[in-house]
Amino acid sequence: MSYIDGFVIAVPTANRQAFIDHAQHFDALFLELGALRVMECWGDDVPDGQLTDFRRAVQATADETVAFSWVEWPDKATRDAGMKKMLEDPRMDPNTPGNPPMPFDGKRMIFGGFQPVVEVSAPQA
Repeated sequence: MSYIDGFVIAVPTANRQAFIDHAQHFDALFLELGALRVMECWGDDVPDGQLTDFRRAVQATADETVAFSWVEWPDKATRDAGMKKMLEDPRMDPNTPGNPPMPFDGKRMIFGGFQPVVEVSAPQA
């Protein structure tokens, strides 16, 4: 069964295209290092909750949009090896010439690795 890394971040709404450009640059590295799929999602219907919610989790302000992303790996071993290589890769450093700057405050990003326990798919026609 696959392994999933999930990410939630607050992105200044004005930086939407910069976020997309940043994702396209760095998501290619995930695929190069063994990921099966990367999804980058821009908040469209992110309601305020009574106790907590996505916006509060990342301290999003009124001029920010919550982005939700995940990376699907074939297994945890591939993820662990890929993430180690990614963190050591100079293409990850936003200070390296040619790399896009980070269009959000990385300190407010929440992330984690998840082992799928249930998977349901629609029947194929």
